[in-house]
Amino acid sequence: MYKSIAAASKFTVCLLCLLLIGLAGCTRAPAFKNTDLTGNTSFGGDFMLPDTDGQMRTLADFKGKVVVLLFGYTHCPDICPMTLATLAQALKQLGAQAKRVQVLFVTVDPARDTPSSLARYAPAFDPSFIGLRPANETQLKKVTQDFRVFFAREHASVDEMAKNPAADETADTYTMDHTAAGYVFDASGKLRLFARDGQGPEPWVHDLKILLN
Repeated sequence: MYKSIAAASKFTVCLLCLLLIGLAGCTRAPAFKNTDLTGNTSFGGDFMLPDTDGQMRTLADFKGKVVVLLFGYTHCPDICPMTLATLAQALKQLGAQAKRVQVLFVTVDPARDTPSSLARYAPAFDPSFIGLRPANETQLKKVTQDFRVFFAREHASVDEMAKNPAADETADTYTMDHTAAGYVFDASGKLRLFARDGQGPEPWVHDLKILLN
């Protein structure tokens, strides 16, 4: 009798251990390649910006999609086009799942990035990409502060001026120093990731698949 009670107790203990292990596996955080911001309240949770047609956009417009929010400008010589091209490659690798990903490109240089130029720039990398253009300094300041995005106008270098000697430096040839990274929201509109620049398409594909599934 005592043996059967002891055996039953061992079985119960083993069963509880298996259940605890199973629960731990179910609640384990996803192994993202990028920085996990899940539950972090230090960054913006939404935005309200006009697109190139003047229509105000928020996360609610893309409900059910994973949203990638990027900051940059159309005159960017390297970082912005490289990041957008990388994301375009990542979407191709996602195949049919790419339809559930929306890339948004927010300009930090609305003075030069007119609605028409921005409308041509973002979709040139992928037709689904949408450009967002703050209508005034207040909107630009709010969205960049909400997402802790740094940006500053830099004077043109001697090389840049040499390429375009007739240009007015203050109007045409300056560059913008800015945060080179993106933010990713899941399909329910929750901020999940801080994505580094210059990482290639593989980490994007890996993390987007986790959020899509």
